[in-house]
Amino acid sequence: MILDTLAHGFQYHSLSPRFERAFAFLRQVTDQTTLGRHEIAGEDVFALVQQYGTQPVAGREYESHRKYIDVQYVQRGRELMYWAPLPLLRVGSMAYDAAKDAALYGLVPEGVPLQVRAGQFAIFFPEDGHIPGCAWDQPAEVRKVVVKVRV
Repeated sequence: MILDTLAHGFQYHSLSPRFERAFAFLRQVTDQTTLGRHEIAGEDVFALVQQYGTQPVAGREYESHRKYIDVQYVQRGRELMYWAPLPLLRVGSMAYDAAKDAALYGLVPEGVPLQVRAGQFAIFFPEDGHIPGCAWDQPAEVRKVVVKVRV
């Protein structure tokens, strides 16, 4: 897991050439960027532009992915994202589903809350369980871009 600001995104280009494409897209996102899916490099790199209200963590589940790394960038607003390493998690309501590239896990007390503000991003790798979209102190509107980077 990585937490940083978009201004430092260039430091992660060396992880994979796909990260350079992901951060180039994030740098050009504005309030006029349409909601929904945006193709960047076919199925290797694509973005999901979202707008939603954050929710309390109670009743939520950790998720993880095997095929994709998530770069979750908060464009506007702020939210808590919880992180926990997979070995601490137990299968929740959904075992790994290859078609959805996701598994869900129950809450654990060892989870770490990450305060993510506008202009910041978190990168979640396949070994990182995460719960995005959680209310910081109270529910709030967030505009966020999730870039999916193929492993």
